[in-house]
Amino acid sequence: MKISLDWLRTLIPTDKPAEEIGKLLTGSGLEVEGIEELESVPGGLRGVVLGTVLTREKHPDADKLSVTTVDVGDGTIRQIVCGAPNVAAGQRVVVALDGAVLHPSEGEPFKIKKSKIRGLASEGMICAEDEIGLGQSHAGIMVLTTDLPNGTPAAEYFGLGSDSVLEIGLTPNRADAASHYGVARELRALLRQPCHLPDISGFHAPATAAASVSVTLEDAAAAPRYAGLLLENVQVGPSPEWLQRRLRSIGLSPINNVVDVTNFVLHELGQPLHAFDADQISGNQVRVKRATEGGKFTTLDGTERTLRAEDLVIADANGTPMALAGVFGGKTSGVSEATTRVFLESAYFAPAVVRKTGQTHQLKTDASFRFERGTDPNMVLIGLKRAALLLQEVAGATVAAPIVDEYPVHIGHTAVRLRLPRVEKLVGQFIAPERIRQILTDLDILISEEQTDGAGHAEWMLSVPPHKVDVTREADVIEEILRIYGYNHVALRPHNSATYLAQFPNPDPEIIRQNTARLLSGQGFSEIITNSITNSLYFEKEGERDETLVRLLNFNSAELNVMRPSLLPSGLEVIRHNVNRRQRDLKLYEFGKTYRQKAGGQYEEHNKLVIYLTGNMAPETWQQKSDKSSFHQLAGAVQQVLASLGFPQPASQPVQHPYLAGGLTLLAQNQPVAQLGAVSTALLKRLDVSQPVWYAELDWDWLMRKYKNALVARELPKFPEVRRDLSLVVDKTVTFDQLQQIARRTEKKLLQQVNVFDVYEGDNLGQGKKSYSVSFLLQDPAQTLTDQAIDSAMNRLIQQFEQQAGALIRK
Repeated sequence: MKISLDWLRTLIPTDKPAEEIGKLLTGSGLEVEGIEELESVPGGLRGVVLGTVLTREKHPDADKLSVTTVDVGDGTIRQIVCGAPNVAAGQRVVVALDGAVLHPSEGEPFKIKKSKIRGLASEGMICAEDEIGLGQSHAGIMVLTTDLPNGTPAAEYFGLGSDSVLEIGLTPNRADAASHYGVARELRALLRQPCHLPDISGFHAPATAAASVSVTLEDAAAAPRYAGLLLENVQVGPSPEWLQRRLRSIGLSPINNVVDVTNFVLHELGQPLHAFDADQISGNQVRVKRATEGGKFTTLDGTERTLRAEDLVIADANGTPMALAGVFGGKTSGVSEATTRVFLESAYFAPAVVRKTGQTHQLKTDASFRFERGTDPNMVLIGLKRAALLLQEVAGATVAAPIVDEYPVHIGHTAVRLRLPRVEKLVGQFIAPERIRQILTDLDILISEEQTDGAGHAEWMLSVPPHKVDVTREADVIEEILRIYGYNHVALRPHNSATYLAQFPNPDPEIIRQNTARLLSGQGFSEIITNSITNSLYFEKEGERDETLVRLLNFNSAELNVMRPSLLPSGLEVIRHNVNRRQRDLKLYEFGKTYRQKAGGQYEEHNKLVIYLTGNMAPETWQQKSDKSSFHQLAGAVQQVLASLGFPQPASQPVQHPYLAGGLTLLAQNQPVAQLGAVSTALLKRLDVSQPVWYAELDWDWLMRKYKNALVARELPKFPEVRRDLSLVVDKTVTFDQLQQIARRTEKKLLQQVNVFDVYEGDNLGQGKKSYSVSFLLQDPAQTLTDQAIDSAMNRLIQQFEQQAGALIRK
């Protein structure tokens, strides 16, 4: 459920920020799952104010520039260089100050910074309407007519408001809070501040009418209360901007002024309404009745539905259904552009009846959501009058007849006995009777009688209003008291806690490890678990003792005498075991710890993730020849792991690892996080592994400390990408990674991808030279690239390749 804070403040005036209101509501049981900021224009014109141009002079070094001084009301006169032809002394203007981020009507946002323009300092910008997203004109700066003081925020001058929308995860028992007024009532108790219903004192209806619509309740148990009102001279059309803005703020699309008013009242007061075209009501009579078994009814969505005898329908004088009560309207009786007379329905339907109808026909609407949980029968007339006044305002409607209100059996308050000692027993803490009385009053729960039992304990007889549909027992009342009193105010006693329950870290390393394991397993890797105890000969040369090894004092075997300082030898033992049994194509990974002894006798442990590749990537088939495992396949798996942990584009440098014969070290935040390459032949020989092995080792501890779980979703670009190729002749010492880094630093906006598709070395290039054939994918998410923009980007890249890498561009 979405709640607009701006809308909410019309019912309970509060200056509390959205975050504080969210915490209060969450603490009382209305969990705020998120807060979304809505702005009339992007950026909200923050950092943009009104100012006055004091002086204007021609720029000494530019014919089309002017040098102005501007007063923005903070006591500092700013010099601003302006290129607009219409700038003049004495003008009231819109000024973007240093640090403001502007969102123009076209193009990317940009930040205002102090700068020099043709040698003269400029401390801000005098704005045109397109530069702040308020129009398309760029003919000159905006010149204002206003008496507002300098420094007034531009958003205030232009009437641009912002709004915060609270996303509330409404539980089924809190039907009383399924509206803006319901949330306002909750805040009334939490803030000890009055809230109010919309003013309906202006509603007037004639005492009699020549023509009206009568209502007959044929099943009062299913529809305890049904009210209606006839409106004439209705002009169906678009809603005014304020009404459309209210609906859009909570995720609804405006339809027309009549339907929009019914939706507005539903979300404001929690009272569902339905508008019928009065000219389509045969016999000017509304019958609230059970449906005929097997009858056909076409709903607003154009679907023909077969009715059941237990369905409650709104029918005309002939018994023809016009709506499924509390669920969905009919196609023929709904409001259209030709409608001029509207019969407005406001009712209270039995929750079980609406729920069964909705489930039978697989229909879920905003109205049925509330009816199924229980609405407030006392809100029926208030909602009806509120809607009538709004339709008078936005659709020119006139009230043509008195309100019809069929309410045969009044739904009263629920009587509940509250024993004050019981409050302390269930809460676990004493709450003063005065505080309990205050909370109950703020929740509209009346104390009808006060007495004491035989032991002298206080007992109160309470009268619970019908909108509190879930409060029917003493325990329910105590829960209401505790919600408002605050769960955090209840002290946790020792016997209420369990010391054996551990804290759950966030993020949970075990969950991340499981996700990473699933990622690798999904690529065909198998997880292994090896012994933490290994052979010291794997790490020591003959006659040399490694003092960093963690040795076992009482080992049973000379081959298992130290704690492993690396996972690689134990993994190679697994590979040897499998290769010797003709299982040569292996893709393995392991999470494990390594152990070292530091100077001074201290020990340290490190968590690692290691990956192995050996043999062929896949079995040979008639469709394709099997390829040997390669470094690039290992690097791809490692980069996928890093990307899943929030490090999608690591830098690289040559590897320096005691057991690898060449490879790369991958860097994240200038920290080596992964080392990968080919296992040295010396180590393979020492462990008697007969085939090459590719190995990667990731610093799992560092990755967990820096783990990034934020996901960023971007809309897919609508405009095509463009590919351009370059052939670069460079020294053999220059790596493709260096070229890629130069490219990404040079062109940050348009460059999407850099790829090398050919490498060539030959005598015709010159000694010590090689050629890279590189493709560049360029794309602008906001517009189709022009030849000028493409050529400009490529020229910048060529210039930087020549300057930073000494490249020669082959034509």
